[in-house]
Amino acid sequence: MTLDAGRIFGRGIAFPPRIDADGSLAYSEGAENVRQSIRLILLTEARERVMRPEFGGGLRRYLFQPNTVATRRLIQEAIVQSVGRWEPRVRLDEVRVEEAADDPQAAVATLRYRLIATQASDQLRLRVRFTS
Repeated sequence: MTLDAGRIFGRGIAFPPRIDADGSLAYSEGAENVRQSIRLILLTEARERVMRPEFGGGLRRYLFQPNTVATRRLIQEAIVQSVGRWEPRVRLDEVRVEEAADDPQAAVATLRYRLIATQASDQLRLRVRFTS
């Protein structure tokens, strides 16, 4: 990643947190930092962060719901709201949540977005597995 990308999009501790080969915390920057930020938002529950109790996408609340069109629509709405609120570096172009082709107990969320600073397109896929 170039220095300019780090300046434009920022740099932070990698998500999930891990240790680099040199024994220090791993960092991400640029478009990868944005992608990791979106995953972090979606996988964080409300009230999970003490200093920011409203932060997060709250997707775990759907884990015990049936894998129906209605549930997938609620997940889609939660993604649009939380990414729109917490990730100012992107503009969502499309969010689709569909039943996983290989598992009737799972759904796959596909987010297509544009990086605001460069207008570059990117995509993120996230799998949600429902528990019966």
